Amino acid sequence: MPWPKKFLQNRTHKIHNALIPVHLSTLHFMTPDNPSINWIRSKAFHKTLIFDAGALAFVFFIPLLGNLLQLPFYMIEPMRLMVIISMAHFNRVNSFVLAFVLPAFSWIVSGHPEFIKMLVICAELSVNVFLFYFLLKKLDHVFLSAIASVIISKICCYSLYLIFFSVMFIQEEAGIPFLISQLITTILYSFYLSALFRKRSQ
Repeated sequence: MPWPKKFLQNRTHKIHNALIPVHLSTLHFMTPDNPSINWIRSKAFHKTLIFDAGALAFVFFIPLLGNLLQLPFYMIEPMRLMVIISMAHFNRVNSFVLAFVLPAFSWIVSGHPEFIKMLVICAELSVNVFLFYFLLKKLDHVFLSAIASVIISKICCYSLYLIFFSVMFIQEEAGIPFLISQLITTILYSFYLSALFRKRSQ
């Protein structure tokens, strides 16, 4: 039995009225004055995209280059390095994004690190980013905030390793040469952040 003509007209009128606000809101979003559109068109957004793509490529190729040259590039913590550079040159949101995306990307394309370890690294880098900005607000000292955030995030990392793995795993992960390299890179990364923030404030 066909629908009555009056019923169909009423339904069409209601649907039309319901779609008008959606259409208007879409037009508002597409206006040039919308902050979201302006951000997407900005040079800063394009620079962030280029850097993030470079960070993904760096994380993908550095293990291959290390195997080819027989050099332990993992000792410089490539993922943390990319996050540190993001904090120095970009913003907090992008740094949090990289803290999650870089370990996940490495796991997806290479299966390394293994899934649980990948989650631990995501947590570690996220804690690093959060603590840096939190301590920077409290202490107003870039170097101290940077070095403290790295050290505390590493403590959290090894604590999670102890929970999910074992003491033997930590001993394998934290050999003396690796700990020494981490100490050196932590100091260098902290000086780098301090220098960039000082230059930005001038």
